[in-house]
Amino acid sequence: MAPLHFTRDGAPPLSFTPADLIIAGWTGRDAHKVAEHIEELRLLGVAPPPSTPCFYRGGRELLTTATHLDVLGPDSSGEAEFVILVDDDGEWWVGVGSDHTDRKAEAWSIAASKQMCPKPVAPALWRFADLEPHWDRLELRAFVVEEGARVPYQSGSVAAMLHPRDTAAAWARQGGTLGSGSVMFGGTLPVIGGIRPRAEFTVELHDPVRGSSLAHRYTCRWLTC
Repeated sequence: MAPLHFTRDGAPPLSFTPADLIIAGWTGRDAHKVAEHIEELRLLGVAPPPSTPCFYRGGRELLTTATHLDVLGPDSSGEAEFVILVDDDGEWWVGVGSDHTDRKAEAWSIAASKQMCPKPVAPALWRFADLEPHWDRLELRAFVVEEGARVPYQSGSVAAMLHPRDTAAAWARQGGTLGSGSVMFGGTLPVIGGIRPRAEFTVELHDPVRGSSLAHRYTCRWLTC
């Protein structure tokens, strides 16, 4: 596959060919918030996971920095997530992306639904080591466009999810490896107003300590027969 290209804070640009895509789910630290997200999906007909956190493998070709996506029909929606990317030297980098998921397919197979949509990520990265001392201060946000207006869709602290090192440790306990070339999506926040498909979606990871943000906006073309 063609490499993805990223700018990096304090480092040269990165040409990166993913070797593995791991999508972590139900990574909340607060059991009540995890239950809230499970309930959101239950209302869509999605069965709860047998245990939490859980992990899904995704085709590495799903990763993209594109701003326009083709998705099958109007039944998919985005999920803002922080992303951990491991470069060839084994160093961790932080990005922001969307676990865009087909909700109709999710009702009968979560694993299949994860494979049905591209996974857009912002083409810029931060060094994890620079963020780790104040990791829980980071803020994750998402916005959709409704009737021409930009509307908040998700908002909260990354402290609502497991710390990336804890998520990686949980993955390792299941026999997984977060090695060079790996990309891991770290989990998402509850939705404001319920899960709903929208063609325009923006994800943002904000660092209030350093006063900077990573953001990515993309538009879906719904392919219908």
